[in-house]
Amino acid sequence: MTDWSQLSHAYGSAEDLPALLDQIEADPNAERWNDLWSALCHQGSVYSASFAALPRLTTIAAAGDENERLHALLLAGAIIAGADQSHGVGDVRDKYAIEIAALLRMADEHLRMLSDRADYIYLLEAILSFEGIPVWCEYLAWGLVAGEYDVSCPDCETGLFIAIGDYGHFSTNGDYALEDDVRKVPLLPADPGDLHGIGQRLHGLASADGQNDVAAALTYLFGNAVCPDCGTDFSVADQIGGAS
Repeated sequence: MTDWSQLSHAYGSAEDLPALLDQIEADPNAERWNDLWSALCHQGSVYSASFAALPRLTTIAAAGDENERLHALLLAGAIIAGADQSHGVGDVRDKYAIEIAALLRMADEHLRMLSDRADYIYLLEAILSFEGIPVWCEYLAWGLVAGEYDVSCPDCETGLFIAIGDYGHFSTNGDYALEDDVRKVPLLPADPGDLHGIGQRLHGLASADGQNDVAAALTYLFGNAVCPDCGTDFSVADQIGGAS
């Protein structure tokens, strides 16, 4: 049996956590989920109590309705993405292998049910977390949902914005959201037939699930950009991986 008083979350002792988990199981609402996220995965940081909560999150995902299942899967995915952080609980993936396998199975099943673009991307990222895929288990949704990645040019090291979203598809070193005269260099999307590895897999999943906008965005994420300062042509995905 878990001794929550010996564990910690973002705000100290985790002895209050069982009550919050009980409340979420009995009567879930957005405020309670926000409180749980804040305690267990505060700005991406995880704690000993975060992993101890995985069995309860697995139970909630299995028993809850579609909305609560999604909440539980996304939080569990964010927690597992922090498995390599310093948290003092040892090999998380080995210790919670049964829970992670169950969460992955449910996430795979639930993914096909989603129509909302952002929810789809977040759950896709959670799946990569459960599978232990580096970089993209933390950075896939970062730019695809917000519509922007921050990278550096691999040659001149200028800080760049890679826009993939409502503002368009381009690279720039200016504040394009506030200024009209910044230089924007169009991105060079990959041909879907030329994708390989994780890019090919993610594009194939999104296409098969009818998430055509996500599939199109992935061709830019796994395509190339040109630095507006020095003209260097570089892989967007490689620079995001390097920034991690």
